[in-house]
Amino acid sequence: MTDAPIGIFDSGVGGLTVARAILDQLPHEQVLYVGDTANVPYGPKPIAEVRRFALQCLDHLVEQGVKLLVIACNTASAACLHDARERYPVPVVEVIRPAVRRAAAATRNGHIGIIGTRATIKSRAYEDAFAAAPQVTVHSAACPQFVDFVERGVTSGRVLLGLASAYLEPLQRAQVDTLVLGCTHYPLLAGLLGLVMGDGVTLVSSADETAKDVYRMLTERDLLRPDDAPPPEHRFLATSDPDKFARLARRFIGPEVGLTGVAPVKVAA
Repeated sequence: MTDAPIGIFDSGVGGLTVARAILDQLPHEQVLYVGDTANVPYGPKPIAEVRRFALQCLDHLVEQGVKLLVIACNTASAACLHDARERYPVPVVEVIRPAVRRAAAATRNGHIGIIGTRATIKSRAYEDAFAAAPQVTVHSAACPQFVDFVERGVTSGRVLLGLASAYLEPLQRAQVDTLVLGCTHYPLLAGLLGLVMGDGVTLVSSADETAKDVYRMLTERDLLRPDDAPPPEHRFLATSDPDKFARLARRFIGPEVGLTGVAPVKVAA
């Protein structure tokens, strides 16, 4: 079981920011990634529909024999985390609480901004996670078009800058000093978001913090891959158009991972 891959699921390519962080911190581990590109974006969809799509993909990962699941999608984490932890025999790590812990430690004035998809913001999952930090005031803003831009490979330009300025204006008025990027697509917009918010605002991405949780979970459960195991092999699956996924994935994961192709995968309708 220790030689089994880490299963990572996202609605599209955004979760590859989490995969990249896991590979950086655990370079000897193997990754099996599924991006549900047939149904992206999850943000505008009803929670029940997101839950159904997500669990289908997670079922596939478990059937492939992964030793740990990472729900690398904020919308899916909000929709089905509790279901996943009851449904599967392997540990499940998500992206919301790691980012919350980092943001609570980073803020100086106690005003934290959250940006995410409509579904993530509507779920109030971040507000619930921040309940253990009563000294913090949370300000949320939905950014529904960001995922579409990133999935098309657009991460800069005047149109996107204007859109970001409009989305973030309420958070600027609230004088947040810490901004949680509540979607794994958003790190690809970090330069743009930093420009709009200014140097005084700390951007918190869940990717590195989630990778730390994966490291801790594997260590505590004695699931780390043996030192004498052969070089790791990674697999990347998409539920539609694997060639398009592969082209975008290289921007997220980096060429050194050896992403030479992406296999298609079918999940139940």
